[in-house]
Amino acid sequence: MKLRELAELLDGEIRGDETIEITGATGIYDAGEKDITFLTSSKLIKELRISSAAAVLVKDFVPDLAKTQVRTKNPLYAFAKLLNHFYVRRIGPGGISKNAFISGEAEIAPDVTISDFSYISCRARIGSGAVIFPGVFIGEDCVIGHDCVIYPNVTIRENTVIGDRVIIHPNAVIGSDGFGYVFEDGRHNKIPQVGNVRIEDDVEIGAGATIDRATTGTTVIGKGTKIDNLVQVGHNVQVGRNVIIVAQVGIGGSSNIGDGSMLGGQVGVADHASVEAGTMVAAKGGVMGEVKRGVYGGAPMIPHREWLRATAIFNKLPELKKRIEDLEKRLSLLEDSE
Repeated sequence: MKLRELAELLDGEIRGDETIEITGATGIYDAGEKDITFLTSSKLIKELRISSAAAVLVKDFVPDLAKTQVRTKNPLYAFAKLLNHFYVRRIGPGGISKNAFISGEAEIAPDVTISDFSYISCRARIGSGAVIFPGVFIGEDCVIGHDCVIYPNVTIRENTVIGDRVIIHPNAVIGSDGFGYVFEDGRHNKIPQVGNVRIEDDVEIGAGATIDRATTGTTVIGKGTKIDNLVQVGHNVQVGRNVIIVAQVGIGGSSNIGDGSMLGGQVGVADHASVEAGTMVAAKGGVMGEVKRGVYGGAPMIPHREWLRATAIFNKLPELKKRIEDLEKRLSLLEDSE
């Protein structure tokens, strides 16, 4: 594909040879002579100069760069579009496998793909264009929207409602019982978990993630939210729209995560916490109570700049302790000499 054709696809402006033939898109270090790459940080200009890439996507033209450049509003987003253009496998309708179990009471759209050994329970409804990979379980009264992709061995328990264009990666569990018990008569007694889960449009859920059903009511994952692998979302949690939740985050029951928030890897959110929209929490942060919009780090968390300063001091604590002890000894000697 000629570079000028790619530039038209991306609404980009070319500086250099627009007739270059481009056959792939890849990173700066891996690029070959017919690849296009991207630049998002000036720190990588040195590496870009020696890269074999034929062309590069940039936000602003780089002076004195002997490579053809394509200026775009967002180089990373443009690069993602090219990856989709060159490499992403289109999952087309494959029909319904004779090895799948589908209840006679289920409603399946005509162009749905259901693979081997999937189990579709009674009164489940699956929308047009959905692709169900092998070993998926869909419980009673579930609703799956159109153009969803459910990868192998996903479990979607009863009464779960999933919107359109949702992607769920292998071994995720949606609608498992919330962790609810009451201690009485010397033992932990289970509180029935009779609510459900609602996943809104354009959500992506990573491999091995678990989203618990509500005790009563609904656990909600808002439109456009992206959840990484091995995330745990507790019962009755309300996750807003366009939230980013990175791997191994745990969110306690009845918490509220506002629109556009970002939780770094291994962040822990205590139950009944409330995080204001647009908040960012750095990896391994500990979230409790009501959190106003801002950037935070640490456990328990504090404003991110304070956390950075505290972290810098932490490694010096042994030295500081020794200096304080030495000063105390000197002060004691001075007091004794008076």
